[in-house]
Amino acid sequence: MAPFELAEPRSLSEAIRLLNTTEEGVRPMSGGTALMLMMKAGVLRPARLVFLRACVSAEIAEGPAGALRIGAMARLADLERSTLVRRGWPVIAKALRTLSNVRVRNVATLGGHLAHGDPHTDLPPLLCALGARATIAGPSGERTVAVEALYKGYLETSLARGELVTQVEVPALAGRRAAYMKCTTRSADDWPALGMAVSLQAEGGVVKESRLVVSAATDRPVRLASAEKVLNGKPVEERILKQAADAAVAEVAIESDLHGSAAYKKQLLRVYLRRAVHEALR
Repeated sequence: MAPFELAEPRSLSEAIRLLNTTEEGVRPMSGGTALMLMMKAGVLRPARLVFLRACVSAEIAEGPAGALRIGAMARLADLERSTLVRRGWPVIAKALRTLSNVRVRNVATLGGHLAHGDPHTDLPPLLCALGARATIAGPSGERTVAVEALYKGYLETSLARGELVTQVEVPALAGRRAAYMKCTTRSADDWPALGMAVSLQAEGGVVKESRLVVSAATDRPVRLASAEKVLNGKPVEERILKQAADAAVAEVAIESDLHGSAAYKKQLLRVYLRRAVHEALR
């Protein structure tokens, strides 16, 4: 691994100043789990790492209207074990149990998990389905975007130079039901061949409103608008679910990779969309 300088800013403004530079090889660091692997493999050779531990919050707290507020430096293990998360957003705690392994979750942070931009990560599709929003701080001040707007493509985000994710806010479930399911081709905590997140407002077996998000089989988390249109206002019947699954397969670009062919993943999408809807309503 090539030598590098480690900077530890004491304030957010100092961190942004250090990152907002035309100097090559300056990168932010939170948990560092993916970053260090890339450095060891020689894929990334930063000249300076800006460690965010002292200047970005790791607090997990309840915000206005019962929302969940998570500081970007919160470790994934802290989220998994949080009483607040388990009580109000159990789907997040459940998804975390098969996100990589406990050694990674003890170090990896939510901000790094989101900013890495790998479509195989587990929380981005779930947070998209839950309507979560990310606060981003940068040289021009703060802005807030939907989590789905963070992603532009494979390992590509909408973060500009000097910008950092500082907080994520997840709305209260407020009667909605949610599920996240993934299909792995090896162990249960492996990178998924497909991830499927569902959030539903249902009454009397009829879906009033839905948010469906697929990941891993696509180059970024993708809302399945056509499938949502099929489901909304309809009873949860196998005929309707099949129509929604067919609409989902038709509307997204499915990509082949080491975890499976595009044809295989299209079939996974048909199966896991139906399973996730049933899991959410259970």
